[in-house]
This record gives sequence, C-alpha cells and structure tokens, in this order.
Amino acid sequence: MNTSPTGRVWLPTTLILLIASLASAASESGQIAEKYTPRLQKILTTNIVPFWYDKSIDRVNGGYTISFDAQGKLKEPVTKMIVTQARQVWLFSRLARAGYEPQKYLEAAEHGYRFLREKMWDPTYGGFYWQVDVTGNQKLQPNKHLYGQSFALYAISEYAMASGKQDVLDFAVQFFNLLEEKSHDRAHGGYLESFNPDWTPSPAGQSSYMGAPSELKLMNTHLHLLEAMTTFYRASNLPIARERLLELINIESNTVVRKNLGACTDKYDPNWTARLDGGYDRVSYGHDIENIWLLMDACDAAGVSNYPFMDLYKTLFGYALKYGYDGRNGGVFYTGPFNMAADDRSKSWWVQAETIVSSLRMYEYTKDAKYLDVFETTFGLIETKLVDWTVGEWHESLSAQGQAQGDKASNWKAGYHNGRSMIECIEILKRWAK
Repeated sequence: MNTSPTGRVWLPTTLILLIASLASAASESGQIAEKYTPRLQKILTTNIVPFWYDKSIDRVNGGYTISFDAQGKLKEPVTKMIVTQARQVWLFSRLARAGYEPQKYLEAAEHGYRFLREKMWDPTYGGFYWQVDVTGNQKLQPNKHLYGQSFALYAISEYAMASGKQDVLDFAVQFFNLLEEKSHDRAHGGYLESFNPDWTPSPAGQSSYMGAPSELKLMNTHLHLLEAMTTFYRASNLPIARERLLELINIESNTVVRKNLGACTDKYDPNWTARLDGGYDRVSYGHDIENIWLLMDACDAAGVSNYPFMDLYKTLFGYALKYGYDGRNGGVFYTGPFNMAADDRSKSWWVQAETIVSSLRMYEYTKDAKYLDVFETTFGLIETKLVDWTVGEWHESLSAQGQAQGDKASNWKAGYHNGRSMIECIEILKRWAK
C-alpha cells in the first residue's frame, strides 16, 4: 500500500481486483437469494407441508399414515415403517426449530414421537422394529437394521432440540448408548447393520431389509448415520458422540470413495473391503451429491474445517456432472456404470432435492458459477415438473421421457428429502442476503 504526495492511499491493482471480485460475488449471491427465497418458501409452505400435515397425522392409531397414490388418495393396506415414521417426526421438529408455526408442528412431532416410543420401540431388547401394522400392535418385521435405527436417532435428536425437553434428550442418549453397545464395530470402524430382535447378528448371506446380504456394510446406511450423529452431537454435546461423528466423517470422505474412480460405491465387507461384484460396481449420483453437503454439515458440527475436503467435494460433484447430469433439461439421473453415462435416466424426487442443497453449498465455498447453474436448472425442473401444484407434494420421479410417475407417499417416501431441501436452501440464501 502506497501513499501519494497528497496523502491519498493507493491500493495495489491486485488488491483492487480482489475487492471488486468479492463485491461482485456478494452482489450475485444477494440477487440469487432475492430471486429464489420466495419460490422455495412457496413450495415448502403451500405444497409440501400442507400435504403432510393435513393427510399424514393418524389421530386414530397414532403415528403417521404414509400411503397415498399419485392423486393423493389413500392406498391400503397401510403399514408403518421406522424409516418414514421417523422422517416425519424429524420434518415436523425441524419445521418448528426453523420457526415455522412452532407450536403447531411441535404437536405434530410429539404425536409421532409417542408412536415411536409406545409402538415401535422394543421394550425387551431396545431399538426400533422395522415395520408394524397400522395400529402398531402387530410387529410385521421385528428385526433391527441400522438404516432404520439411524433415522430414529436423527428424529429423536431433532425433536429434543426443537422441544427443549430433557426427557427426550435423555432417551436419545439412552438410545445412542444402546447402538454403541450393540452395533459399533470397534475392530473395523463404522457399524454392523443387520440384527435379529435380540441384537444377535442376522445370519450371514441372509438378505437384510435393505436388500443386501446382512453381513455387508453400506455407504448408504453410514451416510444416514452421519446425519443422525451430526444432529445427536448438536443436541447432546457428548465427547463420545463427537468421536463417532469424526469416525463417520472419515468413512464417508475416504473409505467409501473409490480413489481411481472419483465416486463412491455402496457395498463393503465388514472390514471395509469394497464389493464390486454382483452388480455392485455402480454409482448413485444422488448419494454422492448428498454426501457432499452432509459432510459439510458434519464438519461444521464437529468444528472441523471443510477446506481440506474441497478437492474431494469437487471430484464427487464433477463425476456426477460428467456422467449423470442432464445439462439440457436440468436434473440428475439415478445411477450408472463406472465411467459411463447413466443408464438409469429417471430423475428421482430425492436426488433433485439433495442436488440443489449441495450446489448452493458448493457455490458458497468456491464461487464457481457452474454450481449456480446446476442449482438453477435443477430447481427449474423441480418447480415445473416435480412439484404437483394441484394435489400437493412432489411426484416420486420423472421417467427418462420426462413423465411424472409414482406415488406421493409410501414407506420409502415421506416429507424428509424435499422438506429438508427447502429449509436448508432457504437458510443458505438467508446467509447470502445478509
């Protein structure tokens, strides 16, 4: 920095250009926030939330009814699975914590939480049954799987934060300790996944509720354990929870990444040897993209900088864009073989929901315009093709030809992916607006 004879300060040209560049990026971020925040809020508050609040709360049997066809009409028989029952508890809790009619949505979350405790919790051995009938009295699938347990921990932890209830947090800690005792793999890291009702391991070779041999570990399960542990650590602030969170960050940023590919795969032996046989040599673009922002959030919770992971994030996103992104029509395809274009070219609702969160987070860190382009084209697809403005909620997917298909609600489709996506994107854009 130099001073002229008149006393004026002269800034170096490089510094002037840097300041101008930062000002331009800030201006663009503010414009994006102004343009998209109202549209995201409209989808959340007039399309997603009313559908689930009006239709899903089962005032007769408890829990939530999550079984509606493409027209929003009830599909029977109705069963209740831990994954989506927990996801609804999470959704209503998260809405309350984000400031959307807190009293109303806390009541809706409490309704589902009671069903988890009274009907889906195993009073003898602990943990949650996989699936029960509409009343919760018949235990249709009583085994324990960590995919379902992860969502229960996620939901209970979120409800504890939203409600401020000490007894809910105490139960979350009790549940975490049970998982620590029964399923944490101290020898190889991560978690064993498939168990009988009494927490003895399911027989090797038997197909688990996730459709894979019961002895395998899944990237998908550990991805959702990562988000559950992130929320549990925020709720509890327990040192052991941070240890497990760091362990899961390591698994999802390193262990499940095929380094010579630049993408993740899903199936592993207990010692984390990758299984690429039997059709496992495929890439799920949505899971890789979701993994990016969940790792970012986990690092934020753990107090770890994201910058050492940026090369990984760029690599995972880059692979998905190269092989799985529809640059013409917007959106991300479902899956594909290694180093080849996607061969399942359907566009699932949840993949698009996760894509717009990760693309905003990536732009936030890199200021690379390509991530804004991905956000805008994918959001355009969501707004015009996936959102059902007549019935409510989102279509399950778009076919390769762009036709809407699938049910509005099922044991695998609740208000979690898209509801969370809207909330997260709105909160990111609020930061930009400031």
